[in-house]
Amino acid sequence: MGWQNNAVNGILLIDKPEGFTSFDVCAVIRGMLRTKKVGHSGTLDPMATGVLPILVGSATRALDLIPSHDKTYVAGFRLGMTTDTLDVTGNVLSEQPADVTRELLEETLGTFRGDILQVPPMYSAVSVGGKKLYDLARMGVEVEREARPVTIYRLTLDDYDSGNSTGVLTVSCSKGTYIRTLIDDLGKKLGCGAVLTSLRRTEASGITAERCMTLAQAQEYKDNGLLESKLLPVDSLFEEYPAVTISDNQAVRFVNGATLALERLQPPVVNGVRMKERLDDEKYPQESLYRVYARADNAFLGLGVKRTDELRVMKRF
Repeated sequence: MGWQNNAVNGILLIDKPEGFTSFDVCAVIRGMLRTKKVGHSGTLDPMATGVLPILVGSATRALDLIPSHDKTYVAGFRLGMTTDTLDVTGNVLSEQPADVTRELLEETLGTFRGDILQVPPMYSAVSVGGKKLYDLARMGVEVEREARPVTIYRLTLDDYDSGNSTGVLTVSCSKGTYIRTLIDDLGKKLGCGAVLTSLRRTEASGITAERCMTLAQAQEYKDNGLLESKLLPVDSLFEEYPAVTISDNQAVRFVNGATLALERLQPPVVNGVRMKERLDDEKYPQESLYRVYARADNAFLGLGVKRTDELRVMKRF
């Protein structure tokens, strides 16, 4: 019994080029694959490059369920300048000499490691009062934004030229961190201002830049009839969740939205190892998520969630 359809479904790992919006990349892939359902995970600004997972077909249903992984960036900066966008693409608001030693810079960076609060920049996709901040910013309107907690796990100064006040940072951070804001806050604390000059995302959603293809490579694959073969399966986004294999009858129930009794399910597979305890064992916490597969052809059916004594459908694919 086959559970897969013949539509184009899966994930393309794209290394976003500078000058493209994330939506631009989606439009390009949409044209290459000749399919309408294309989305992306983790927006990157036009000036940024790097990891951008593109979700195609049924994979777009996973957008709101992708596990919240930390992200890593390599960011260029310049001290002694501020702009309205907090990066070099914006209108210059101030310029001044920045007499900052490497020692002072290292010391100041230390105050940003760990749990901090950030105010989202006006040029961002955050909504306030039902309107995107970047739409308000383009109209010249600035509104109050609430500071949000984020975590900076790693912050290293990779290069610094005190002569021209430029440098490079590596930042590993939690979801929702704005690198532009981090640089701007750094400039404020130093008393001279700072702007982001370049940004590359080297890891996101557990995916490294080395695994990604450029748009030029994607076009080459398309021209050779190989692009669809480069699509990763949808379930590759959820490999951190245990896997549960169900019978044909249970699969019919699951795809139709019915719940499954935990006591009738096989023990899950965790990190490739079949567990001894069934899902109704208390070692598996309530509200935990599981990848669900059909036993007949090992087709990925969706995600299930443990609630009381049942496995309920969280999302079908």
